Amino acid sequence: MPKNKKTVAPIDLYFWTTPNGYKISIALEELQLPYRLHPVDIARGDQFKPEFLAISPNNKIPAIVDPEGPGGEPVAVFESGAILQYVARKTGQLRGTSKRDRLVVEQWLFWQVAGLGPMAGQAHHFRNYAPEKIQYGIDRYTKEVARLYGVLDRHLADRAFIAGRFSIADIACYPWCRLWERQGQDIHQFPNVEAWLARVGERPAVVRGMSAGSDLSSRQVDLAKDKDAQAVLFGNTPKT
Repeated sequence: MPKNKKTVAPIDLYFWTTPNGYKISIALEELQLPYRLHPVDIARGDQFKPEFLAISPNNKIPAIVDPEGPGGEPVAVFESGAILQYVARKTGQLRGTSKRDRLVVEQWLFWQVAGLGPMAGQAHHFRNYAPEKIQYGIDRYTKEVARLYGVLDRHLADRAFIAGRFSIADIACYPWCRLWERQGQDIHQFPNVEAWLARVGERPAVVRGMSAGSDLSSRQVDLAKDKDAQAVLFGNTPKT
């Protein structure tokens, strides 16, 4: 190794195999930032452990600790959108090359974290995990997700990626949109989103990012049946 080649300390990624978790593994792969994966089994209450709360006070994954943060000092970052912005700023990549470009990226990043993610998450919940079928909830969130897919589909009509070039906006949206079927959507009604999903999904770094935690399959639970996991995830209290 050349003497002037700086070794980059790996980022610690606190992760579970959810859309928000995959956002960060994809970003780190795309940015070629080395990282160590720390599984946080959210179905078993790992997110309530004091050592994790010290990093992510909202008891949600993902979170990171960068040993080489601002000023060369370690920094912990929680909330997936904030992490995406942080690693993009750290590397100067995937955030747009001009102020105008960055504004587009930021708008669509916030669109995802404030709209697409929460609404799709509620659609997942009411369609797949709610202990009783509440038709109003199913209809409300399924229709809202369809509206959001329509917004994205119209936007993608004349561009290959959300901000023109591949960016953290695409990374934020992709892990959620690939679950369209569980959200009660017909992806063929959104042909531009369908084509965009294929483009993003074939990127080598995205493939690697989506394979993060593949060895955790034996620890996955059936949320529709596992009452303990439901109490942890949906009761907002740790299992006792």
